Amino acid sequence: MPSRTWPVELREGEILLRPLRRHDEVAWMRLRALNANWLVRWDATSPVPVGGRRPTFGQFVRTLDRQAREGSSLPFAVEFAGELVGQLTVSSITYGSLHSASIGYWVSEHVAGQGIIPTAVAMATDHSFGPLGLHRVEINIRPENAPSLRVVQKLGFRDEGVRERYLHIQGAWCDHRTFALTTEDVPAGLLARWRRTQAVQD
Repeated sequence: MPSRTWPVELREGEILLRPLRRHDEVAWMRLRALNANWLVRWDATSPVPVGGRRPTFGQFVRTLDRQAREGSSLPFAVEFAGELVGQLTVSSITYGSLHSASIGYWVSEHVAGQGIIPTAVAMATDHSFGPLGLHRVEINIRPENAPSLRVVQKLGFRDEGVRERYLHIQGAWCDHRTFALTTEDVPAGLLARWRRTQAVQD
């Protein structure tokens, strides 16, 4: 189903979700290089060797934009206070009898733990349940990925158990835990619930 909501920008305070652009190349490449050790343990890989040259950053951005316009994913750059700090993607968007999607994300280590990704996930979830009209959103996380597990715990995602050998990560098929929410879980929106949680903690 072609997307009726792309390009789109979502903002909450100093946090902005927006399309990744070709002029982000220098900042994106620098961010990935600085965070290589922080991210490599969780980056998905292909079990089949991929030959040929790696795509350029421009080709990468065009592929993401095409997927968004086709309605299969929403690939967001994550900005905080005007700085590119990570990415969040709503992927595997499916309608029919399922009406579901998955959310994946990464963030720079230097801003981790500041509530940026929980807020970004809440924003993307509300967009999925609202304009996209989805019923379910899930997040799949390696059991060893403590920072990412804290994100879903803070947001109150339901733990649905382990998917064995679910994704190929750095040369091996790895187990993941699945966490999910449906529209019935957050009738007033996830972002509003997350803000209430933060207010209580403060």
